[in-house]
Amino acid sequence: MGQLKLEERNGELTTVEEKPHQISGDKNALKAALEAILFSMGDSVDPETLALALDVNEETVRSVLEEMVQDYEADERGIRVIRLEERYQLATKKEYYPALIRLVRQPRKISLSDVVLETLSIVAYKQPVTRAQIEKIRGVSCDHAINRLLEYGLICEAGRLDAPGRPILFGTTEEFLRHFGTDSLEDLPMISPVKVEDFKAEAEEEARMKLEV
Repeated sequence: MGQLKLEERNGELTTVEEKPHQISGDKNALKAALEAILFSMGDSVDPETLALALDVNEETVRSVLEEMVQDYEADERGIRVIRLEERYQLATKKEYYPALIRLVRQPRKISLSDVVLETLSIVAYKQPVTRAQIEKIRGVSCDHAINRLLEYGLICEAGRLDAPGRPILFGTTEEFLRHFGTDSLEDLPMISPVKVEDFKAEAEEEARMKLEV
């Protein structure tokens, strides 16, 4: 049975059945469907589960999977279908592991927006500092900026403030020092009062624009 969807006909909404793509009896379509499922799952899947998902006989699924194992080994492809006991999985061919390792080891390029950079500056110079303290300086919410900095590994949780609610304190990391080419926080340049005022003015302008939207 297909999925139900709403479709407009003659100005009225009507419920119609959306029939799935027919794959039974079409080996190429079945191979494509199995490939899509194995790619999406990532982990190994047993033939019974695949057969139920595709509404196809389990023996047919097993037979086609075995053909796919041979097909992928014979062709010049970077992936293969492997058999793990009674389960099947789409995997990378071993000869391409070195290229993948080099890719993973490449340093990730980090691009910081002005808002994120301003938030990072506050953490660097005021640490350990809470989210509320950062927002008090900037004058606007900084949830997105903090989450982005945590994702990049430039800041981390540095304990909790001994106050009601025990808010999280944030501080910079070694990755922050590496990224900005400094050995110690003591080597950070002194921030001028003029720059602080610029930060406040930009934050106030950002807040004003959000209120006008």
